[in-house]
Amino acid sequence: MKRSLYLAVAVAAMSGTLLFAQDKKDAAAGDAAKGKEVFEQCSVCHNADTPEKKIGPSLKGLFKMDKLVNGKKVTEANVREFIDNGGNGMPAYADMLSKEDKDNLIAYLKTL
Repeated sequence: MKRSLYLAVAVAAMSGTLLFAQDKKDAAAGDAAKGKEVFEQCSVCHNADTPEKKIGPSLKGLFKMDKLVNGKKVTEANVREFIDNGGNGMPAYADMLSKEDKDNLIAYLKTL
């Protein structure tokens, strides 16, 4: 019985470590410098250096905010979903930006 319990605890610990490592890998997947280049097309509607609104809201400090304009918590997944699907007048970019472009853009947005 003890052996089974130890084995279960070891498997759970390894699984948690692997999930944590995957989260860190996903978070580090983007290149902020390249993301700044991708952001040039976003800068028509969004500010990155001031909190002032253009056509869309400023994205300065985005990842320090509590919520997106759609009310969802600011997480990588929710920001990516908003980029993909658009909303509130923003077009969908799911087919206009590659996964790499979105990774880079999110890495850049985290620096603002």
